[in-house]
Amino acid sequence: MSLASRALILVARAWQVGPSAVLPPSCRYDPSCSAYAITALRRYGAVKGGWLATKRIARCHPWGGYGPDPVP
Repeated sequence: MSLASRALILVARAWQVGPSAVLPPSCRYDPSCSAYAITALRRYGAVKGGWLATKRIARCHPWGGYGPDPVP
């Protein structure tokens, strides 16, 4: 795993144990965006995994979808 992937995973983990732990649950998708990002980064690396995570976060809004959305 590249250094860039590890750094991005660290950011996602920091979100999980920081702000996400104190905010009320509001995830529209399963798995959550941070868990999705970690899986995508581990599976595809920093560039493609980061792109997949960015697209997923962009879909997370009140008019977006919901439900199961696994990493391809």
